[in-house]
Amino acid sequence: MESFLKETISEIAFSDVENDELLWESGILDSITIIELSVEIENEFDIKIPIQDVVIDNFGSVNKLVKYIESKRN
Repeated sequence: MESFLKETISEIAFSDVENDELLWESGILDSITIIELSVEIENEFDIKIPIQDVVIDNFGSVNKLVKYIESKRN
């Protein structure tokens, strides 16, 4: 899951990231790339991400994304 997220972020944001790197605060993700990432996650993990869930608490880092995705899959 981590490798998928890192690879996808690298492809859409043209930036390699670490698991605990701040994605929004550092400017790696913006309003367009976060939507692209959400769609990729939905397709890869067969989950639905409501727009209200697209917040820093869930999308702030790869580690936070992993926790969020795991919670949606359970």
